[in-house]
Amino acid sequence: MDTKNTIYSAMMIISALVLTVEWLKWLENENPVIYVSAMVLVGSLAAMIVKIDARISEINSKIDAKEQSLRINIQGVEENMERKLDTMVSENRDSIQELTGRFYR
Repeated sequence: MDTKNTIYSAMMIISALVLTVEWLKWLENENPVIYVSAMVLVGSLAAMIVKIDARISEINSKIDAKEQSLRINIQGVEENMERKLDTMVSENRDSIQELTGRFYR
């Protein structure tokens, strides 16, 4: 896990704890189960966000690999088509020259 993600996750958990403590003091309810529940809730949310970020990075790397493979394949097809077209043009040019030569004789 990236240190940036760890810091953000810790900030989320601490801010949720502080917010819950202040809110429950304002409501005059001091149940420690609520504090722990808020920390677990925000911690699981942070873990989910980090996991989604890792999955998106993995998908991006797979897409980049596929894109590079596709680019190489397209380049190969392009070169092959260019060779075939050059051959066909050369054959057509030879045929036209032969027909032109016969026509002028």
